[in-house]
Amino acid sequence: MSEEIEDHRLLNDSENEPFSSVLERRVSRRSIMRGGLSVAAVSMLAGFGLTGCNDDDDDNVSTSDDDRAAAMMLAFEAIAGSKTDAVVVPGSGSAQANASLAAGAAAATTGAYTAQVVMPWGTPINTSGTAWRSDLAFTPEIQANSVGMHHDGMHNFPISEDTASSNFIMALNNEYIDQGALWATQGGPSDTPRPADESRTEINAHGVTVVELRRGDNRVWDVVRSSQYNRRITSATPCDLAGPVAGSSYVVTAYDNTGMSTRGTNNNCANGYTPWGTYLTCEENWPDIFRKDSGREADDDRLGIRSGDTRYDWDTSAGDETESNGEFARFNATPSGETAADDYRNEPRTFGYIVEIDPYDATSRPVKRTALGRFRHEGCWPGKLVAGEPVVFYSGHDSRNEYIYKFVSDAKWDPADANTAGATTNRLAIGAKYMDKGTLYAAKFNADGSGEWLELEPDTIVPSSAGSAYAGMTLASALGLEAGDRAGIIINTADAADLMGATPMDRPEWGTVDPVSGEVYMTLTNNSQRTAQGTEPTYSNDGSSDDEPGVGFATAPVNAANPRADNSDGQVIRWVEPSPGETTFKWDIFVFGKVPTSEDKNLSSLSEQNFFSSCDGLWYDDRGDGNGILWIETDSGTEYTNDQVLAVVPQGLDKGNNDSVIHEGNQAQLKRFAVGPNGCEVTGIFATPDKTALFINIQHPGNWPADDGSNTPDATVAPSGDVRPRASTVVIQKADGGQIAV
Repeated sequence: MSEEIEDHRLLNDSENEPFSSVLERRVSRRSIMRGGLSVAAVSMLAGFGLTGCNDDDDDNVSTSDDDRAAAMMLAFEAIAGSKTDAVVVPGSGSAQANASLAAGAAAATTGAYTAQVVMPWGTPINTSGTAWRSDLAFTPEIQANSVGMHHDGMHNFPISEDTASSNFIMALNNEYIDQGALWATQGGPSDTPRPADESRTEINAHGVTVVELRRGDNRVWDVVRSSQYNRRITSATPCDLAGPVAGSSYVVTAYDNTGMSTRGTNNNCANGYTPWGTYLTCEENWPDIFRKDSGREADDDRLGIRSGDTRYDWDTSAGDETESNGEFARFNATPSGETAADDYRNEPRTFGYIVEIDPYDATSRPVKRTALGRFRHEGCWPGKLVAGEPVVFYSGHDSRNEYIYKFVSDAKWDPADANTAGATTNRLAIGAKYMDKGTLYAAKFNADGSGEWLELEPDTIVPSSAGSAYAGMTLASALGLEAGDRAGIIINTADAADLMGATPMDRPEWGTVDPVSGEVYMTLTNNSQRTAQGTEPTYSNDGSSDDEPGVGFATAPVNAANPRADNSDGQVIRWVEPSPGETTFKWDIFVFGKVPTSEDKNLSSLSEQNFFSSCDGLWYDDRGDGNGILWIETDSGTEYTNDQVLAVVPQGLDKGNNDSVIHEGNQAQLKRFAVGPNGCEVTGIFATPDKTALFINIQHPGNWPADDGSNTPDATVAPSGDVRPRASTVVIQKADGGQIAV
């Protein structure tokens, strides 16, 4: 989530024990329980393929000395923090000289890297597009034929296996807009009511950009404007609904009385992908584009639909003589007709999903896979694939004190469904096979390092352990639904997780999975308004305007997985399951964030070469032979450095008797690799299959990139004066063409 559009309200008013409290007890327990492993425990964890992910009885789990010696090493020196209007990478200039490695770190080879700007906002994606100019005045048509604003999650799809590292399809999220930059030529957006074409332009700047990228001479990358794959998917693009909610009364609108389709996808933050070759874009801060002044339902309040106004006031363009088919009226969900078929009271219920896109077929419609739950999805990541086992996806609800979810398909994985570049496969039909039928779960984390997945089905019995007055009832009954109403459970996903006793987390954001071990990593970005253990939380129901539309904690107690009362720095959590469909897991903290000014204990002993705050983006870079690099990105710059990218090789890290996997004995293996320009968030990440090019996104820079008149400027050069800022993709490559980081 971009901090530019964070929703700081706490909308979860359940009494479920938050992760911070669980983690506080976890850390306290570990200080007095330092026993050795039993033979049974060793055997169980070895079966998980786990390296150092342990509970109170297995503090000494680690790989063997031979395994550690064979672990891949990072062959670059950690760079210093930076506060400049430029991207900084190893060897990118004396002004940001490489920092010395901490004492005891393995010797590293200092290599020079390059960083090139690719497809910034406003880049034309087809032959109808308008070339960028710093004084370009945007129209709906210009924006519809250009790369959208504020790049976020992204993924690459091969066109041919032979050219997968030099020519591929890029799918890119455009999370939100900067109205100041978009309307710079007219001095900012117009007052309300918004002119229809301004609203249309902003709608067209959201969504997803799909383009073909190709590497040319001197390893310079650019958009192939004539490509058959290029298209924009915006907040106005027709989308199909699939899964339990499709065709139900919950999503009947004046646009589609059958409840089988809707328009647009919005505030697409992190992403995902499927093994059959489709892109998953995830709707996160979408509630703020809607308003509902009366006729509110429980899910409107639980997810934060506002009353009175919206983020961009698109609804105020309703009634314009050029309006077509309620294109603006739909953003006001206040009931106005006799039934739902006469108005847009249900329009918000067509948002909050994982959206599947076939990047290979520009004529295909996006599909909202409702079975994976409805909430503020940060992203969606496939678990370890095992032939004959279910396909699983993990997702986090990125809000304060919200939950982590897992979807387990009914269908078992068939390797014949794996993506083949260039094949004329109906990839969305395969998606329906694995993503429309299955079971949704919410996670509960226990202080002893164990965890369980809580089933969210209509006939699931609310447990007495959740401490709920609804204990013993079915979820459907507890939510006031008819028996067997799976669509109702999905519409009210967060309420269902509340009732089951899921663990509220410190803003779960990006996840990633080691495809060999099956270990799952997820960033818990921060939560600065918790109370210490044993302290009564306060509530935000005093009726003030900041607290509308109603209830929620203003603060919340700590727990084992979220142990810090004022967790402004965040942490990366890790867990592992015996097999994809299992409902139990083991968890630990991989690394705690920390900056020099933090007053709390530096539990991971971070140093000048790797301190960070508010971890956000995350990607596991599989390098084969059981090795990989975990890349960590941040979204909250500090007075010491702008947002950054860090790298660590998880294999061989011995957790020992410490509170996190990264600790004083091995934290030198976590290194700062890149730093973004002033004002930005660094987000979105992947590498080409040959690992010679690493792609990241620079979102909402303050004064960057330098406009040198080319389509591919040097990202490491700061502008000489003020420029119209443009979110951009940046490709980082070794000057000698070798593999990144090693």
